[in-house]
Amino acid sequence: MNLICIFGKTTSHGFTMKENSIKIIECPRDAMQGLKEFIPTQTKIDYINQLLKVGFDTIDFGSFVSPKAIPQMADTAEVLANLDLNGTHSKLLAIIANVRGAEEAAAHAEIEYLGFPLSVSETFQQRNTNKSIAEAMDQLAQIQDICQKQNKTLVTYISMGFGNPYNDPWDAETVISFVKELDQLGVKIISLSDTIGVSNPENITYLFNKLIPAFKHIEFGAHLHTTPTTWHEKVDAAFMAGCRRFDGAMRGYGGCPMAKDELVGNMATENLVGYFENNGLNLELDKGAFSAALAASTSVFS
Repeated sequence: MNLICIFGKTTSHGFTMKENSIKIIECPRDAMQGLKEFIPTQTKIDYINQLLKVGFDTIDFGSFVSPKAIPQMADTAEVLANLDLNGTHSKLLAIIANVRGAEEAAAHAEIEYLGFPLSVSETFQQRNTNKSIAEAMDQLAQIQDICQKQNKTLVTYISMGFGNPYNDPWDAETVISFVKELDQLGVKIISLSDTIGVSNPENITYLFNKLIPAFKHIEFGAHLHTTPTTWHEKVDAAFMAGCRRFDGAMRGYGGCPMAKDELVGNMATENLVGYFENNGLNLELDKGAFSAALAASTSVFS
């Protein structure tokens, strides 16, 4: 964990934080999964091992899903077996889409977090996991039970959390109602996901300002897809509203193929790091390892 304790430190925003914890979740899995050309397994291993040297809180490294659905992640178990976890403080997160995947992922002691995509869009839930929202909620309850029995932590992503391209009903109150259901299941980490890059400072601020004070026992994260010109306002809105958990991918690679704007991709990790450091926060990252990982990403995703 990257824990930053700031006693009486005033940021560039002009407010004082007595204690602040920023978690950056690096997501090579999200950057890789949509690529049609298969990235060699050894290339994945080398790249993720480099990321493990940086000091990120968590690495979203792979997924236990059907190879037919996501061929790029078919080698997740092999990648995991070859990761060098000695000396790293980073924890591993794997995405799963059903109970079978959760059972497979939970069998690996090295994995701490299981991530499940739950959509507020009925259309996207069907397309993404081949089940309805009601069926996904039922699966989620079973997955939470698996996590508790196997000493894992469930991370639930509320995908299409800021809108969808299908004209499915969406409003902030719907998102809040989903959080209430997840709270009943005992879910402790919820990441609001801007799947297609439609979030803005207003809805980001509104949701985090509503959710964080109302559910103090839940850790809320931001998985924000963005264009190169709108990333700063989104990160700033989430941070100012109290979010301290941010997902990113080196150079903003990846993103959702349903986004109509080809410039919409993952939040670039280097932008996140720059934002927090410019606000006086020491993320305690290994700068040399970070630079090496950033350089490696270019060849990995070329």
